[in-house]
Amino acid sequence: MERETVIVLDFGGQYNQLVARRVRECNVYCEIYSYKQDISVIKEKNPKGIILTGGPNSCYEEGAPTYTRELFELGIPVLGLCYGAQMMMLKLGGNVARAENREYGKIEVFVNPNTKLFEGIGDKAEQIEGCIHKDHDEDVNSTVCWMSHNDSVTELAPGFQIIGHTKDCPVAAAQDESRSLYAIQFHPEVLHTVCGKEILSNFVKKICGCSGSWKMDSFAQQQIETLRAKIGDGKVLCALSGGVDSSVAAVLLSKAVGKQLTCVFVDHGLLRKNEGDEVEEIFGPNGNYDLNFIRVNAQERYYKKLAGVDDPEQKRHIIGEEFIRIFEEEAKKIGKVDYLVQGTIYPDVVESGLGGESVTIKSHHNVGGLPDFVDFREIVEPLRDLFKDEVRKVGLELGIPEYLVFRQPFPGPGLGVRIVGEVTADKVRIVQDADAIYREEIAKAAGEWKEQHANEAGAQTPPWMPDQYFAALTNMRSVGVMGDERTYDYAVALRAVQTIDFMTAESAQIPWEVLQTTMNRIINEVKGVNRVFYDLTSKPPGTIELE
Repeated sequence: MERETVIVLDFGGQYNQLVARRVRECNVYCEIYSYKQDISVIKEKNPKGIILTGGPNSCYEEGAPTYTRELFELGIPVLGLCYGAQMMMLKLGGNVARAENREYGKIEVFVNPNTKLFEGIGDKAEQIEGCIHKDHDEDVNSTVCWMSHNDSVTELAPGFQIIGHTKDCPVAAAQDESRSLYAIQFHPEVLHTVCGKEILSNFVKKICGCSGSWKMDSFAQQQIETLRAKIGDGKVLCALSGGVDSSVAAVLLSKAVGKQLTCVFVDHGLLRKNEGDEVEEIFGPNGNYDLNFIRVNAQERYYKKLAGVDDPEQKRHIIGEEFIRIFEEEAKKIGKVDYLVQGTIYPDVVESGLGGESVTIKSHHNVGGLPDFVDFREIVEPLRDLFKDEVRKVGLELGIPEYLVFRQPFPGPGLGVRIVGEVTADKVRIVQDADAIYREEIAKAAGEWKEQHANEAGAQTPPWMPDQYFAALTNMRSVGVMGDERTYDYAVALRAVQTIDFMTAESAQIPWEVLQTTMNRIINEVKGVNRVFYDLTSKPPGTIELE
């Protein structure tokens, strides 16, 4: 598909995916590559612009990530962010050193609104003594940006001029307009930077000349046509978990090749309450999709394998290994297939170390080694280039029910990593029932809030609404009193976080009355529970899941 492309070169920054997502929100297609990628690959992509990410290193240290000077001589606009900005300056003849005052968090930045990068950014700034750099005698606007740096540019590279600064950072932004090279010390990709999206939009549209014509609206139909042409009359096999990614991939293949597709759904008994039946209702014989559906009820098989195991990594290994064995058994029954479908999405590729340079976060089952137990000709990954929010848009376009499209993230090992200690059928029942009550009360409270604020502009979701929330079972049992009788039962932990990218997260400030109602219902309705905790831990130091 012919499309304008902006490339993000990753120097190890934690926000690399966020940069690409923000560019795509400007309706410009974007891909991430490691800084180790040879420049010949960059040239082949013929990008309209290049963005250099931040990173944890100091660019002046021996062995620090860098890139060939040729990158800045291609005639392609380049925007350096934080480390990327410093590396650009150093590479082109400037100087970078340890800053006298480190800047971290929300910082007021004074920018030149008469530049393409900062056109329309910020409000008119007062000429406060000590705030306006000596090189500035033009108009200056003020805006709030997110800073995170120990180093600063101490000498501009030849051809550059300052276009932004803070009280402590004389070079918060610089440009060489003649070569379309831009360097900014802050992070425009995070929401804490008030005009970040506008700054990136200025770069990709006003500086790179992108039209902003890339949209998701036509992706589904284009992909269906591509899959139909590729597969022809071949047989296709898909492992369907019922999650957003595998469900959207399955529906795309169903619409492309119909009954040539067989979906295998392994119900390991560690799903949320009634979830296995919901998946079958959508994709099974009575569903709306033209495909072959096989459900394997393997609950007891999993419980036996997990008996006596309390180490979380060992549980993950057992659950994943058993899935492979079951899928292998079903695949052998089907016989030879031509294509194996996987719901790989772009973060899977990047986080597995194949797309960018950031430290490998996880070994993803959809990326890297292909299964050796299925006789197939080729793997099909129809969602490989999309972020999660883009996958959801495709799901809605395909008519998949909203409750499935917008379901919360759910770990591959399921409730196995939301049960601390040994997994048993009774513990699974406790978690499923407690989690169902928690989700009901959150949904009820959110619905009431929307009704109360229906006439307010921009009021769509409560400010406390979490991005992910669930109940988990601790391995702690304690004494309680219920109905004048002594109990010795489990404690359930409620988890709810708000996050931009799931890389960092804060505990959601759910209204006290909602937590109280949830607690009362769980203790009264779920046998085996006599305490309910609310987990306040942020990420870091904790993780979002509780295992």
